[in-house]
Amino acid sequence: MLFRSSLGRIIFGQEEVIEQVLVTVLSGGHGLLVGLPGLAKTKLVESLGVTLGLAQQRIQFTPDLMPADIIGSEILEETQDKSRVFRFIKGPIFGQLIMADEINRASPRTQSALLQAMQEHHVTVAGHHYALPTPFHVLATQNPLEQEGTYPLPEAQLDRFLMQINVSYPDLESERRILIETTGEKSLTATNCVSGDELLLIQRLVRQLPVGDRIVDAILHLIRSARPGEGQKDISRHIAWGPGPRGAQSLMLAARARALLTGRLSPTIQDVAILALPVLRHRMALTASSRRDISIEEIIRNLVN
Repeated sequence: MLFRSSLGRIIFGQEEVIEQVLVTVLSGGHGLLVGLPGLAKTKLVESLGVTLGLAQQRIQFTPDLMPADIIGSEILEETQDKSRVFRFIKGPIFGQLIMADEINRASPRTQSALLQAMQEHHVTVAGHHYALPTPFHVLATQNPLEQEGTYPLPEAQLDRFLMQINVSYPDLESERRILIETTGEKSLTATNCVSGDELLLIQRLVRQLPVGDRIVDAILHLIRSARPGEGQKDISRHIAWGPGPRGAQSLMLAARARALLTGRLSPTIQDVAILALPVLRHRMALTASSRRDISIEEIIRNLVN
């Protein structure tokens, strides 16, 4: 698909990350990009906005950022007849593709300013509802929690992200290509492939793809077995809490979107197996006694197998 080739010209050695980001957007969802600084997370989001023809807004999250800096605020103005009225000044949340850069460097109060926008696609200020543009997507970047000055995202906000996309180091050949192609005089740019309206049509098509009963049963079985007390005892004893129905919805949409992205008109079991890890890993937690012995990724791989 043209989307892949446009992003692949800019982002080297991250084919799996590119696929997961595209699946997230084609599903109509939001994505959380987790990785160390300098791995082109911000560049990927910027290139995605160009490729999909979306109006971008970038919010740099810092410890002193306030909710009004994201949503906007009302100001008191004096009209020509000397009366005073409040006027709402829109914040950067009013864009089609929101890049929430280093989202976990802001305080929990500021992080929560995104909750209503991500779920309901509108914000409320002083009792008034303001609709957000369509399509509307939040792609947030997050530094590992072990780094200085980070705040963990609350579970309610994590669940709003369709996928947690882990960004790792590129391989040797990709890093060689990065060195050669990004340090010269010419800078590479993404190419526009669709408009925002065309993206909405693709998202509607994703929701229309048929899903067989076997795929539905596989998703349900996987989601329910990822909850404490509902799966195999040797696995569920490690799980403190697991995914809710929104996790199943996300996996269903993601499987449909991956099928369309790869040129198929219905998802397969393989789509479910491949997407289980990025869809579920931020929707589960281990018990305190199990954190040293096993990881969430191992749990999910065992469930998939």
